[in-house]
Amino acid sequence: MQPRTTLSTFLESSTPLDLTKLIVSLSEGCKIISRLVNNAGISGITGTTGNTNVQGETVQKLDDLSNKIMMDYLTASETCSGYLSEENEGIATLNEKGKYTIAVDPLDGSSNIDVCAPIGTIFSVNERLSAIGEVNEGDFLQEGIHTRAAGYVIYGSSTILVLSVGNGVNGFTLNTEDGGFYLSHPNMKIPTNGKIYSINQGNASKFDEGVKSFIAYCTEVDKATSRPYSLRYIGSMVSDLHRTLLKGGVFLYPPTTDHPEGKLRLLYEANPIAMIVEQAGDVGGHRVTHEGDDLDPLAGGAHARQFIEQ
Repeated sequence: MQPRTTLSTFLESSTPLDLTKLIVSLSEGCKIISRLVNNAGISGITGTTGNTNVQGETVQKLDDLSNKIMMDYLTASETCSGYLSEENEGIATLNEKGKYTIAVDPLDGSSNIDVCAPIGTIFSVNERLSAIGEVNEGDFLQEGIHTRAAGYVIYGSSTILVLSVGNGVNGFTLNTEDGGFYLSHPNMKIPTNGKIYSINQGNASKFDEGVKSFIAYCTEVDKATSRPYSLRYIGSMVSDLHRTLLKGGVFLYPPTTDHPEGKLRLLYEANPIAMIVEQAGDVGGHRVTHEGDDLDPLAGGAHARQFIEQ
């Protein structure tokens, strides 16, 4: 049996040292989060903190704890200069001499914790634009095409880190026996054809006519195109995207009459997932860009909606 490729070995052969250190530090933090998720029910860390985050969402105890873990491990990397998270009020400088910034959703789908459904961590890494010192908003407000690394970690039946550093997409599974991330899904590609669509169909009455027409198409009977397609929706972007990456199909999170600008955040949800989809193979994917000052980079908006609809 050939020796398995570790995450560190994989990165060292193709990725700058500073970026490798950041990603490895992030992966170490995700190991801690994985263990906490697996033991949440008996550790007294389920339920809410009683607070709301910057998006107005109820903060779960594990949201808050995961955020603190990410900050600690990325500070220890010494190469991560700036940190932006759904759980923080603003940006934080971790290392004034660090080369990279990171935008993170520490625990996507955290409302699924109490029912043991898969959840995840999403991240996007940029090279800072400012000189040594405190980071600023300009270091984060970069077009998606400049993203240096992006990925997610899914905490489910296995813990898998799915990563792109700009040369394809690879998956690394956490070995619970020795605590290492090992290459398990090399050169991941989205299948050309899929039979699954993922959308919160309970909001169908609130979607625009284009989305309603697409749902009608998915549910029509047509043997030539293997319709109707199957609806699968977990309610965690990481989980639904991961299945789409492996099985094909489409994931949608369109705007509604309640949220006409959409709900996906640009920097730590839409941008990194767009890079993964783009890098996973010739499917017409594109990274979302930030154009102009009228878009709130933390609140999704027109470009996040454009990514989802296309």
